Amino acid sequence: MKRLLLIASLSILAFAVNAANKTPKGEWIILVGGPSLKQWEQYKAQPHDHWWANFIRAARLRSEQLREGLGPDAPITWLVYKQGYLDRQPQENQDLIGLIETVRDKFNLKLVWFRNGNDVINYLNNGQDRKRMKVAGFEYFGHSNRACFMFDYSSNVDSSAKSFLHESQLRQIHGTIFAKNAYIQSWGCHTGEEMSDWWYAATGTRMIGALGKTQFMMEELPVLTSPGGKWVTASEKLPKTN
Repeated sequence: MKRLLLIASLSILAFAVNAANKTPKGEWIILVGGPSLKQWEQYKAQPHDHWWANFIRAARLRSEQLREGLGPDAPITWLVYKQGYLDRQPQENQDLIGLIETVRDKFNLKLVWFRNGNDVINYLNNGQDRKRMKVAGFEYFGHSNRACFMFDYSSNVDSSAKSFLHESQLRQIHGTIFAKNAYIQSWGCHTGEEMSDWWYAATGTRMIGALGKTQFMMEELPVLTSPGGKWVTASEKLPKTN
């Protein structure tokens, strides 16, 4: 039921364009982390990222929703952790950068490559003239834990990250950049357990985050997988299970 309610709310947001007082105005930013590498994950009981495009696919599905709801010229920007896909290319024997660029072209997106959390903060604050172009939406697709977005999880270091956006950095984001009713969501694991509170304290906007784990799917947006998991905007602890 919770999943159905979330899907319904996303559909309303994507398609209720005529409700001018409800739909946030400005730029929609989709932040996409990189995939893990086989060398770190292959011997784990539950390895991550069998498919290199886990996060790209989810971001594409969401962008298609937004494009249909907001119109062909609404500003939608992808911020993508490029190094993660460069590092994964030899494993796939494909031009992953070129494949990502085809999504940009198909949905009329602005594509910006980034290296670390500071790049993300800089784009949020200064990527547009924020007096004229507010941030209408900000959504993250990638690895995360309760305290940070991990852009290169299990890519450079096993089960950890060197490129990230930590909750302690969020205070550098200017709260004035966000439009009225801005929509903020992290689709990664665990961010509703702590990071959502830090986000609100830093920006004054509510970030929807997961209580528990999420799973990235082929033909739908990520789903909750932990017993007792749910989407929250204020931090909670995952209930203990027997």
